[in-house]
Amino acid sequence: MTAANTKMEFETLAVSRPAPFVIQLAFNRPAAMNAINTQTGRDLLAFLHAVKEEAVRAIILTGTGPRAFSAGGDLKERHGMSDAAWLAQHALFEDVTFRLLECAVPVIAAVNGVAFGGGCELALCCDFIYAAASARFALTETRLGIMPGGGGTQNLPRAVGMRRAKELIFSATPFSAEQAERWGMVNRVCPDETLLADTLELAGRIAANAPLSVIQAKKSINAGAGTDLRTALLIEIEAYNRLVLSQDRHEGVRAFNEKRPADFKGV
Repeated sequence: MTAANTKMEFETLAVSRPAPFVIQLAFNRPAAMNAINTQTGRDLLAFLHAVKEEAVRAIILTGTGPRAFSAGGDLKERHGMSDAAWLAQHALFEDVTFRLLECAVPVIAAVNGVAFGGGCELALCCDFIYAAASARFALTETRLGIMPGGGGTQNLPRAVGMRRAKELIFSATPFSAEQAERWGMVNRVCPDETLLADTLELAGRIAANAPLSVIQAKKSINAGAGTDLRTALLIEIEAYNRLVLSQDRHEGVRAFNEKRPADFKGV
């Protein structure tokens, strides 16, 4: 995260920088409901690799156009695809799943419309979700003779509970943003017209904090979630101790005592 404003242009994604240290990444196939094709997978991997060199402290993932965050896998591309080609494509998508989950900085999904299938799974791979009031979600894979394969069977139960997740996955039933918020999958439902502004306001607050602190906190939460409390606390302590040695820790305390905003450098 040392070099700022690396040129990132992609066939299926739109990248913008709406605020300091914040990158907005949008699925950019509105005519296809932002469906995820093979090129989208390649572009996502390229972005997740390139963003490591960016001075970025928060990422917003959204969709271009008013209708869809992403309608999921591009079934027109997949029509007639051989088994070998399907598996090769899915291996690409699997890599995207792991790299998105492992992204060091916070990733916020701003779900602006339909988030079905793989689109819903990618939203669930983000750290949390803001959704437009009109957004709709579904894991529709069982209607297609497959199953969620981008983290859906793992991330959805962790968000809404196992029994609710089984109901939604087995039945492929769509659900609303309001339901998703009530069940704990969505953090906030926003008016359609303010979704991006509301998400950006939060991303800006995150970006104003000490970036190493946020990174270590995310690492601690994620690593500790799958273990027992004592081990999780040891993970937390190890992450905390790394920050004591940082220049930003000195700057934060100094700024507090001098009654001014801190100027964090990420070192």
